[in-house]
Amino acid sequence: MKNLIKPFTLVVVAITLITSCNNKGNSLKNSSYGEATKELIAMINTDTLLKTLLVSSIQKAKEINPDTVSNPAQSLETYFNFVSKVETSMPWTYIQNSRQTSTFNHIFQSLCSFYFVIDQPLLELEGKDLFHNSLQYYEPFARWLTTFNKSWQKHLDSEKSWSKEYYEIVANDPAFGIQNGWYADPSNWKTFNQFFARHLSSVSARPIASPNDNSVVTSYADAEPQGVWSIDSSSTIAVKDGVSVKSANIKNITKLLGEDSQYKNAFTNGTFTHSFLNVNDYHRYHFPMSGTIKEVRVIEGINPTGGIITWNPTENRYEFNPSSVNWQMLETRGCVILETEDYGLAALLPIGMAAVGSVNFEKNIKVGEQVKKGDMLGYFLFGGSDFIMIFQNKVTFAMDAPKNKKSNSYHHQLMGERLGHLTIK
Repeated sequence: MKNLIKPFTLVVVAITLITSCNNKGNSLKNSSYGEATKELIAMINTDTLLKTLLVSSIQKAKEINPDTVSNPAQSLETYFNFVSKVETSMPWTYIQNSRQTSTFNHIFQSLCSFYFVIDQPLLELEGKDLFHNSLQYYEPFARWLTTFNKSWQKHLDSEKSWSKEYYEIVANDPAFGIQNGWYADPSNWKTFNQFFARHLSSVSARPIASPNDNSVVTSYADAEPQGVWSIDSSSTIAVKDGVSVKSANIKNITKLLGEDSQYKNAFTNGTFTHSFLNVNDYHRYHFPMSGTIKEVRVIEGINPTGGIITWNPTENRYEFNPSSVNWQMLETRGCVILETEDYGLAALLPIGMAAVGSVNFEKNIKVGEQVKKGDMLGYFLFGGSDFIMIFQNKVTFAMDAPKNKKSNSYHHQLMGERLGHLTIK
């Protein structure tokens, strides 16, 4: 979620709930709840400690932000109503903005409002070796969040999640680039996720830089490059606190690739780089080089927020503060090992995130398949995303993406643009 949190237009949020609770008993038995919400209620009814923790987290969030407009989940009953509404909502409809600002900001505030309630630090969870002592990392609640994400994704995969009205919302927001003529006919979008993982109209919408020169590495996605880091002889990124990607400061490459990868130790003394995709970006990723696929895996995770969400009462908005905890990656991630003819192996890792983040490969992505630079690798469904690329020690990778001189950050790139170049040591 890293740069999804950059400064945005200030927004004032208002949230409407789908039902009103007459009393506690009726609330807990309400048949109109979504399936994941019903499962949570069943868990609460049989797990006294979990119920206590959830009530405590809701109460702490209420003390910080008592406004029922921007934080309506201020009791157990209203929390269930809120969660059930989110479970069957569009990413921008369970938060209504009183000012006509961008859908992009609606989505960001929506995600924050959902996680704010369950990201409160709880004394009861201190010393339990959690990433953060909040409910979203505590089992069995963390496991239930995965159930919730899948249920929400099921809704976003249904035709109930898309309409002409929804199309007009994103088409009128220039952040999504619908007006640029880059994408396939919108009449093909029958669900929100079909829009989110939209196809390009043609290969000409994203020209591939130097398609026949593998020394030129292209951007694998529409994304903002974050930098380049060296890996030492122990497969550790050679900076004190590691590199911040999503939920963690990544340090150990072996753990990142996974213990069951036959290439987990193949990148000692290599190079690490990654780029961030924002929620408005084209969410399909492509091969940055040509080569032969040697390994294809998906490593399941819990997809947390990976940071601390706070409420800014002065500006009436939620803010995200990345964590500095030195944990290894918690999100679901894909791992494709690509063998190139002249530049050794490259590890390609699309990274999911909280809120229905999912990593998907194209059907032809199989071991032994030969691919060309620019070929489709896969796609993310709803959620912000990141993409990691790792090179071996036989080559040097240098970033060519232009930088903003004032901020010292890299310019956002389109898929296929020149990201950097390789030289043989």
